[in-house]
Amino acid sequence: MIAVSILKRLLMAAITLFGVAVIVFVLLRVVPGDPIAMMISPGASPESIAALRAQYGLDASLPVQFLVWLKAVVVGDFGTSISLRRNVLELLAERLPATLELAIVALLVAVVLGGAVAVLGTLLRRTPGEPVVDTVNGLCLAVPDFVWALALVLVLGVAFPVFPLSGRINPGVQVDFATPFYLIESLVTLRFKVFADVAAHMVMPVLALGLPLAAIITRVLKEALLEAMVQDYILLARLKGMSSLRLVLQEALRNAIGPTIALTGVQFTFLIGGTVIVERIFAYPGIGNMAIDAVINRDLPLIQGLVLVFGALFIVINLLVDMLVVAFNPRLRHG
Repeated sequence: MIAVSILKRLLMAAITLFGVAVIVFVLLRVVPGDPIAMMISPGASPESIAALRAQYGLDASLPVQFLVWLKAVVVGDFGTSISLRRNVLELLAERLPATLELAIVALLVAVVLGGAVAVLGTLLRRTPGEPVVDTVNGLCLAVPDFVWALALVLVLGVAFPVFPLSGRINPGVQVDFATPFYLIESLVTLRFKVFADVAAHMVMPVLALGLPLAAIITRVLKEALLEAMVQDYILLARLKGMSSLRLVLQEALRNAIGPTIALTGVQFTFLIGGTVIVERIFAYPGIGNMAIDAVINRDLPLIQGLVLVFGALFIVINLLVDMLVVAFNPRLRHG
């Protein structure tokens, strides 16, 4: 049964990616504008334009273009970027790790912060401190990530210049990385000065992405904890003399964490999508920042590759979330 379920999910993932590929391919070719016109000089001859169009396969019919592109994608060839004149897969491999590090660190911050505030709000139930927690959480929930990014730039980058405003690492830091995962590699290789510099560049974008997600986690987890705290097994544990903190962490949390994991996984996909604007604000060299440049330049191969990568990330995240929900729910695990 487990093998059948996995095969069904993989089949649905393949169908979903195929649908994404069809939609993005058609939409990019029906919108106005000619990407070739952005690459040539004003005095280029019709022969030069035709040769360049043939080079990128834009002279064939739409179905033929799609089949040629899909056949190449299956074997790992995403084409050549029109604006950057480089292999799309190489560009994605260079920029994707930066976005993954940023998103994962933002998720960890959101989970820790949101979980701690949810537990605090549960412990402060029916006390003067509960409205304060709910008000602060509501503020974090109401402000979108790009507004947090602009506010952090003004406060921590301009008024009180504590953290770097842009980039991923200080250009003056002379270090050779073996992988594009700067944060992880610098920590594993014990280069703590480099790690501190990379982490400092991530603080503001991580907070901008993590605060709204932390607020969502707080709201959902707090409601689940409050619902669990009125169950019979909690009352029985309270009669045995358990402290409130132990009741929340040891008894209520494990039964309230399932719905929170499911919603956090869904919101994490939106967090990755939010990196597009946040990376642009902080000039962070990830795929989000590159996506905006690709759209501005109408770089069809690069946009297609980026959309497929985002689609694959969303599918993988949803699969992982489903597995975590089953792992934390014995009834689903044994059902």
